Amino acid sequence: MQGIAEPDPIRLRQLAAYDHPRQQLLKNTEFLLAGYPALHVLLYGSRGSGKSSLVKALLNEYCDRGLRLIEVGKSELTQLPAIVEQVRSLPQKFIIFVDDLSFEEDDDAFKALKVVLEGNITARPQNVVVYATSNRRHLVREYFSERPRPSDQDEIQAWDTLQEKLSFSDRFGLTLTFEPADQPTYIEIVKHLAAQAEITLPEPELIQRALQWATRHNGRSGRSARQFIDFLTAELALERSS
Repeated sequence: MQGIAEPDPIRLRQLAAYDHPRQQLLKNTEFLLAGYPALHVLLYGSRGSGKSSLVKALLNEYCDRGLRLIEVGKSELTQLPAIVEQVRSLPQKFIIFVDDLSFEEDDDAFKALKVVLEGNITARPQNVVVYATSNRRHLVREYFSERPRPSDQDEIQAWDTLQEKLSFSDRFGLTLTFEPADQPTYIEIVKHLAAQAEITLPEPELIQRALQWATRHNGRSGRSARQFIDFLTAELALERSS
């Protein structure tokens, strides 16, 4: 494992909307920090809704209480059992962060993560949880050709295989859903970020420009709102200096 020299400085106070999943994640993290059983969490939902930012913000919020974050890429998931054993006896609490999680058929990483989520004959460590984000509710890619036909002689076994794939996300104890941002949610996020950036545009103009940005660029999402505010901040600063 390698340390991160410049971790993302995102803080919880910088994030807006999605209050219910945020509070659920905070509560579960508090369980971990207090030494109580905490659940593995799947953060599922629309792209750009702040799932990854929320997990990274936990580190900055709770690092002084011994929380540590280990980001594991897709290509390293087979090392998960070894990582867990390496940190099991340490005094800190660890979130294993897996971003943009999905699997192909017969993926060895699928089996490694399953061991960590469900355990084996070794007791599960109390200081480690997995927080994973995904845009897919069903994490293992499924194809129509895999759906068994009633005429198949191996119908029972085929359905067993399909159900194994579809139920993998159920192995996370807690699934938090991030719905696509509707217009009121998008405007709420824009106003929140604008206040933090100390943008003083009149609110009607701010909202109008934010809606135009969403239409012309990447749609309504927390990511689009952040990109809009960053662009607007630079634009206004340049106007003031000229």
